[in-house]
Amino acid sequence: MAYVATRGGEKAIEQAERLFRQDLGTIDPDRVETIRRTMPYLIDRVMGEASLYSEELAALALAQTGGELSEAVLVLRAWRTTQPRIAIARPVQQSELLTQRRISAAFKDIPGGQILGPTLDYAHRVLATDVLEGRPYTPPMVDMADRPAPQRQPVLADWQRQQGLVKPAVPSEIAPEDIPDLTREPLLLPASRAHRLQSLARAETGGVLALGYSAMRGYGNAHPTVNELRLAEAEVVVRHPRGAQFSAGRVRVSQAEVTSKEKGGYLELGYAATFGWNEVKVIAAATLDLNSAEAPVGSAVHEEFYLYHTESVEASGFCIHFKLPHYVTFQSVLDAMRGAKARQASARAAEENQEESVP
Repeated sequence: MAYVATRGGEKAIEQAERLFRQDLGTIDPDRVETIRRTMPYLIDRVMGEASLYSEELAALALAQTGGELSEAVLVLRAWRTTQPRIAIARPVQQSELLTQRRISAAFKDIPGGQILGPTLDYAHRVLATDVLEGRPYTPPMVDMADRPAPQRQPVLADWQRQQGLVKPAVPSEIAPEDIPDLTREPLLLPASRAHRLQSLARAETGGVLALGYSAMRGYGNAHPTVNELRLAEAEVVVRHPRGAQFSAGRVRVSQAEVTSKEKGGYLELGYAATFGWNEVKVIAAATLDLNSAEAPVGSAVHEEFYLYHTESVEASGFCIHFKLPHYVTFQSVLDAMRGAKARQASARAAEENQEESVP
């Protein structure tokens, strides 16, 4: 169906949507569960960018949109706005995280040790084409002979503070319930650290990577070193109306600290965290956080630039709106172009007449 058919009105628009959904076929609970079970890292990315932790709803959003990430995030954010906020969870401490992967590129021997956890960092990237020839790929089982590392690991930055490498921590004077909520309040610039980190937590992964990579290549004022990277599960502890605290479940989280700059005799830390396991995003986001201080206005690492340009729903929405009719504004461009050509032709004719009239 041609795009110009949208001029036909409501019926044409309805048929265009039917064409899209017809290609997707029937969506049922089994399909949603298959997506949830077989694509955990994609589910994590959608949950993080939507600011809503629900594997089932993220899988449904992907099924409903055919895997178009910006649309899936938009659908999930829209659904979230219809839901009540029933409780504020207790702040999560790093030392309480149930850690499954924890590495540092800055120090070889760290308290608790390096924990590789689930990763493809050291694997060959080889496409398993045998699967297409009827030979299923079954991954080998993990060898459980070795003693697993303790799930709770110390905070590397605390150890660095004891060594005098990182500035002593200052307790927050803001109560958890008073921290600004970016899902309900607009982003105002200059942004507070809480707003900046919230915005990076739900920013579009590709956009964060592009701008973070530009800083890494030299367009920022600090080249990052990964101080600590964690993939973990966090207990969501809330307070019952009767007063008792209890765990409402666990959520997967990623967090990264990067460093390289020294200020006042201490290492500066850039930080980022998000729902789900998404190492690339938190490393790039922490790099932007590290580079924010004293960043030149208009640079890729200035907070106004990267916070606005990595907001996935606003960015994709603005881009998509160019597909809508712009007949009036474009016609004015054509009118101006035709007018300029007419004036040029008139000027050339006047010059030719003047030349002919000269003896």
